[in-house]
Amino acid sequence: MAIPEEIRAAKRINSEGERIIEKAQEEAESIVARAQEQAAFLIEERGLTQAAEDEGRRIVDQANAEADGVRHGADEYASSVLASLESEVARTLQSIRKGIALIDSRTPSEPDDNRPGPAGDSDADDEDLEPAPTRSSRA
Repeated sequence: MAIPEEIRAAKRINSEGERIIEKAQEEAESIVARAQEQAAFLIEERGLTQAAEDEGRRIVDQANAEADGVRHGADEYASSVLASLESEVARTLQSIRKGIALIDSRTPSEPDDNRPGPAGDSDADDEDLEPAPTRSSRA
């Protein structure tokens, strides 16, 4: 009766082997499924990262363009204000010179070394006070 016992043992071993193979197959399928999920996640993450980088570059480019526009507008405004100020200073200087000439025409003609003007020795200083030529507005 030893043969039936050996057959039963062989069947047991065979079924245990099949069970182990089946369990290994399930584990392999699980590992493959997890690997596919992780690969899909990494691919999606890479796509999101690339999209975020592209959007970041677009935002920086837009901000730079807006800053250039603001800077250009500020330069135009400053140029306009400075040109207006230059014109006003030139008119004021002209009024000052007319006032000095009027006072000089009313007083006796004595040289006054302390006051610049036509009667003094500092004629060269008057050249420094000439108004600057009118500038055109910046484009």
